[in-house]
Amino acid sequence: MLVSTFTLLLLSAFSFGNLIQKKDSIPETVLLSYIDKTGKVKPVYTAEEWEIRRLQILDSMQAVMGKLPDRKKLPPFNLQILDSLITKNYIRYNIRFTVAENESLSAYLYFPVQQGGKKKLPAMLALHQTELIGKKSVDGQGPFVNLAYAKELAQRGYIVIAPDYPDFGDLKGYDFKTDRYASGTMKSIFDNIRCVDLLMSMPGVDTARIGVIGHSLGGHNAIFTAAFDRRLKVVVSSCGWTLMHDYFSGDLLTAQKFGGKLWPWAQERYMPLMREKYALDPDKVPFDFDEVIAAIAPRAFFSNSPLYDANFSVEGVKKGVARVATVYDFLNVISNLRVYYPDCKHDFPVQVRWQAYRFIDSVFGRLQETKVGYSFLNNPHYFKRMELFA
Repeated sequence: MLVSTFTLLLLSAFSFGNLIQKKDSIPETVLLSYIDKTGKVKPVYTAEEWEIRRLQILDSMQAVMGKLPDRKKLPPFNLQILDSLITKNYIRYNIRFTVAENESLSAYLYFPVQQGGKKKLPAMLALHQTELIGKKSVDGQGPFVNLAYAKELAQRGYIVIAPDYPDFGDLKGYDFKTDRYASGTMKSIFDNIRCVDLLMSMPGVDTARIGVIGHSLGGHNAIFTAAFDRRLKVVVSSCGWTLMHDYFSGDLLTAQKFGGKLWPWAQERYMPLMREKYALDPDKVPFDFDEVIAAIAPRAFFSNSPLYDANFSVEGVKKGVARVATVYDFLNVISNLRVYYPDCKHDFPVQVRWQAYRFIDSVFGRLQETKVGYSFLNNPHYFKRMELFA
């Protein structure tokens, strides 16, 4: 699956959980531990014990994001097609549909053009970055040429749905103060899950082959959504995460002004409780990204983590991946974990996107089906030496 330019590197290290006050300097705290009914920290020895730990991770996430709303007794989708675009490879519909009572969501929906007999196709949820145009970003309509992954996946034969995040695109002006969610993050997670519900309802979708991809804002929301929705069988996160202790945005003066380096996470459209409840202190925040990614296991996970990403430090990624690898190894699915460290800043370069698409194809058994590729994969300047978990 991988071209010869890239080698894969073995990462082995203990992982750190949040069962005890967490600091990167405490190696005794490991991901493969859980809290039993008596409140004691116990090592994970079985898949059943790991499931207890996984649910505890989801509980910790909801302590910061708010509760994931129940999906019982939801209204019909009431799907509306606002307009459409016909291309050689796909039809793109601009849609709006109901996700809950008095809540609607706007999205692009792509259907590949099939030759010959119709067959069910795999599908991808494509999440955009922090960009005012919202879903148009992943369609290639903005200035960021490397983020058109919704359109590119449609060209590769995937059904794709690309929703707007609250307050972006057609959801501009979203009122976070009056909605039913404790965070914009949880609102987005719920909307994303409803996108999966919509895909599951479509007769042309192979419901056993659905995944999610995103960059930056979309990168961590892909992780968050997949942790809660196990129907997502492959997750691609580009520039979407690092460990809390390693996260940084802006300069020290800005961080001091807003109360700590985690302040961007506490904005109204993300997780305000990060400030209100946890004082922007990474030692107090009850979850970390290594845990959330571990909660995705044994499903396939791919991370694009550039060497010079100013927000999501590659050092935090490397530490976090080493911890996550212990869980994937425990579950005997280490080959489902992939990380690339391109020699660039906060970007999703074409060489890495191609590898991500090939990874998705491999998970869904489509390596022989897809014919779209890129002609300049052998540029060594985009990559440092990589490793495989083996």
